[in-house]
Amino acid sequence: MKIKHAAIAGTLESSDVMVRIEPLEDTQEVSVQVTSSVEKQFGDAITQIVQEMIQRHEIQGAQIIVDDKGALECVLRARLEALFARACDIDYLPWEEK
Repeated sequence: MKIKHAAIAGTLESSDVMVRIEPLEDTQEVSVQVTSSVEKQFGDAITQIVQEMIQRHEIQGAQIIVDDKGALECVLRARLEALFARACDIDYLPWEEK
């Protein structure tokens, strides 16, 4: 997916996660920054989920910022799906394809 513009999904409420994305010019690299209130226990798992979603959706040339407040894995995945759809101007997600 090609990131067309900046987008945001989620909130900073307890048990939620706010994710932001911005396109990066002149690179195909993806930069990920994770901060979490439970980073010591789950920081590696959060980073692994984000990387998995990036690969799954073939995201390129973007900076992703994750500000976790103790969200469950399913919430993190849903927020990332919404983020990618918003940043790529996708009206619907192709659930059956992947």
